[in-house]
Amino acid sequence: MNTILVVDDESKIREVIKEYGKVNGYNVLEAQDGDSAIEIVKKEKINCIILDIMLPNIDGFTACQMIKKICNTPIIMLSARVSEEDKLLGFDLGVDDYVEKPFSPKVLMAKIKVVIDRNIAANLSNLIQFDGVSVDIEGHTVKVDDNLVHLTNKEFDLLLYFLKNPNIAISRDSLLTNIWGDDFIGFDRTVDAHIKMLRKNLGAYGDRIVTIRGVGYKFEK
Repeated sequence: MNTILVVDDESKIREVIKEYGKVNGYNVLEAQDGDSAIEIVKKEKINCIILDIMLPNIDGFTACQMIKKICNTPIIMLSARVSEEDKLLGFDLGVDDYVEKPFSPKVLMAKIKVVIDRNIAANLSNLIQFDGVSVDIEGHTVKVDDNLVHLTNKEFDLLLYFLKNPNIAISRDSLLTNIWGDDFIGFDRTVDAHIKMLRKNLGAYGDRIVTIRGVGYKFEK
């Protein structure tokens, strides 16, 4: 279940969004000021934040800036008056959308769904999975059965190249060219040595990298 955080000093606004959020299948958390919102973000996994601009203590823009230093959770700004300058400032800070008060709860729910779906799609595009192996491209990390494994840069590049070219026999020369570069002066055993270590690091899934005699290797997906 996705969790949304409603940050507004008006209890009636929070209650309305909370009720509609529950109807739409969301877990809804509340905060009445920016400081409370920041503390919640530090402790909870939030999928979308509805953030009022006019807040006590620190305004919504400042809260947004501080939240973005903690996580990249999508933020929808809520305000009774949104000027062009406000929108430009918000977008510079990473705001995903704006909703002006008074607002339609149904429209707000639709916007929440859009930003959550978009964020999920963006994260998935950086994540490749097969069996018990998960490769985070942007984070440059690999997990095997939920355990982080440490690959060298070349091992990571090899694994990613195989994943992007599944079920294709790839020659050692091609691997040398694409992973080490055209100007690399090396030998077939350079590739073989890295493949051996990569298989070892992938544990039970290392046998997915198959040796093709007289050619090179193939990743069987």
